[in-house]
Amino acid sequence: MLRLLQITHTNHGRRIARVRENDLEILRGPATAYDAAESAFALNVPLEDFLRGLEPESSVSYDEVYAGNSSWKILPPLDHPSEPTRCLISGTGLTHLASAETRQKMHTAAEQETDSMRMYRWGEEGGRPEPGAIGTAPEWFYKGSGTILRAHGEPLEVPSFAEDGGEEPEIAGLYLIDGAGRPRMIGMAIGNEFSDHKIERRNYLYLAPSKLRQCSIGPELIVGPSFRNVPGVVRIERAGAVIWQKQIGSGEELMSHSLANMEHHHFKYEQHRRAGDVHVHFYGAGAFSFGAGIELRDADIAEISFEGFGRPLRNPIHVHEVPEELVVVQPA
Repeated sequence: MLRLLQITHTNHGRRIARVRENDLEILRGPATAYDAAESAFALNVPLEDFLRGLEPESSVSYDEVYAGNSSWKILPPLDHPSEPTRCLISGTGLTHLASAETRQKMHTAAEQETDSMRMYRWGEEGGRPEPGAIGTAPEWFYKGSGTILRAHGEPLEVPSFAEDGGEEPEIAGLYLIDGAGRPRMIGMAIGNEFSDHKIERRNYLYLAPSKLRQCSIGPELIVGPSFRNVPGVVRIERAGAVIWQKQIGSGEELMSHSLANMEHHHFKYEQHRRAGDVHVHFYGAGAFSFGAGIELRDADIAEISFEGFGRPLRNPIHVHEVPEELVVVQPA
């Protein structure tokens, strides 16, 4: 696998950088991961081979950039560099048993089976079809466009109208639709899907608006990752101390749907195969602090790590304390 970052500098603009131990090699050539992928498509070579063939022009300390102590700043590892609205952010839910069980407890007594648990069971029964076959469709949700995407170190905001903001530690697939309308896997990244669990708990029909929040991915784009069984850790820090943490896991061996089945049911829609569009698709969470009774506060830090996916993704939480304002539509 290859570990890639997108970084930016006030004077030098955007660049891509390879991770080499504790340094970042700033590469000559394409300035963004998007441009690098399109160049690899045009040359008909694998993206990993193309990136390995780029020459470094300089290097910087990864430790300093990661800590926010450098003039270079980390960006999300894949985005649409010129049109953020051409990046679609979505996800597949109820792919991990722990998530389905948490949703079950949120919505009914333990002895009753909810629609959420039924959907998880359907995935267990038909979400892993034989190669070449189409399996059961998973739950799908929309989060927003690339305007909601945040990088490592950037705050995730709980808006004034929200009831809650909670981390969801996941792995996200990063895709680019090529000129022929074919979805191409660029790589994967650690993701914090971030949702409003309190409003979802009121009624599962509020799931859709509960997902319309910011989210983060990164810091690294992993090209050619292993996605069989990926152990990880999620922790919440408050005032410099860890107040909650849990071992988690993702990957096909731990999920009710295969990766190919999730991808088919996302990209089967023609509007999801528009040439030049970027897709960030979250694959589901195994655990999150809300299920343990934790309510995130302003300045808390959510940290998510997965083995083989580079350095942890860390985001502070910013809670807007001002009252919600009425939005009034003006006449034309």
